[in-house]
Amino acid sequence: MVPEYLKTAEAGQARNLMDTGIQLGRRFRALKLWMVLRYFGARGFAARLAEHMRLARLFARWVDEDDDFERLAPVPFSVVCFRARPRHGSWPEGSSDQLNERLLDDVNASGEVFLSHTRLDGRFVIRLAVGHLRTTEHHVRRAWEILRDRAGRLASTPAPGS
Repeated sequence: MVPEYLKTAEAGQARNLMDTGIQLGRRFRALKLWMVLRYFGARGFAARLAEHMRLARLFARWVDEDDDFERLAPVPFSVVCFRARPRHGSWPEGSSDQLNERLLDDVNASGEVFLSHTRLDGRFVIRLAVGHLRTTEHHVRRAWEILRDRAGRLASTPAPGS
C-alpha cells in the first residue's frame, strides 16, 4: 500500500504523518484543488506547473550531460528519476544501488534539499520532484551542485565490504 517513494528509514518510534495527513488521505482533494485554483487562477496555476516542468527538464539535461550520472525515465512532468554512475572511483560494478542509497542519505542529511527514491527495473533510483510553490532555478541548481559534490566524494571512498 505504500509506494517506494514514500518509504523512509524509521527513526525510533516516530509517527509517520503520511498515514494521517490530509495530503495523502482520501478526503478534501477537491477542496485542495479549489483552494489552489482560487489563489492562482487557472492561468496562474498552469504557469506554475509549466515552470515546474521546465525546471525538471533543465535538471534532466544536466543529468544527461554528466557522464557520472544517468537518467532512467522520461521527464514528461516535474519528476526526474536518475542515479549516480561514477566513471572513476573505488565502487565495484554491481554496488551502484548501495552507492545511490548512500548518496541519497548524504544529500538529504545536508538539510538543503530533500530527494526521494523509488525502484525502476529493480534498481534503486533517486527522484527529484519539483513541486513547491517557491522553487526556483536557483534551488534546482543548488540540488545539482550538492549531488555532484557528494557523488564525487562517495565515488572516491571505499565501497562497503571492499
